Amino acid sequence: MVIKKTICLYNFNFFLRYFRKSNLIIMEAELIQKEEIPSLSFKENIKVTQHPELSKQIEQATILGNTHHSKVAIYFQDDSNVKKVETTIWAAGSKFICLKGGVWIPISRLLEIKL
Repeated sequence: MVIKKTICLYNFNFFLRYFRKSNLIIMEAELIQKEEIPSLSFKENIKVTQHPELSKQIEQATILGNTHHSKVAIYFQDDSNVKKVETTIWAAGSKFICLKGGVWIPISRLLEIKL
């Protein structure tokens, strides 16, 4: 019985550590409108920690945007802090994603996309 409790406690502690690390940035994101993005600055050379499956998320979000016009939550970092925008991704290139309305975000500044 003691072994089972230890294993459960270990798994729970692992879950808490993972959950805190993966959602720390997202909890601090500032929600903005997509129309505000062109006024943001992406000039600084900032290295962001991206979700390990970001390219897959971009691909899935683009498909959803084009076929179902579904909005996704995009977490990204401009020169000042982490932002969140809920909108549709229309296209993805090698360096930028294009949102509905012709707004562009550099892929190098994306953190995660939640479908």
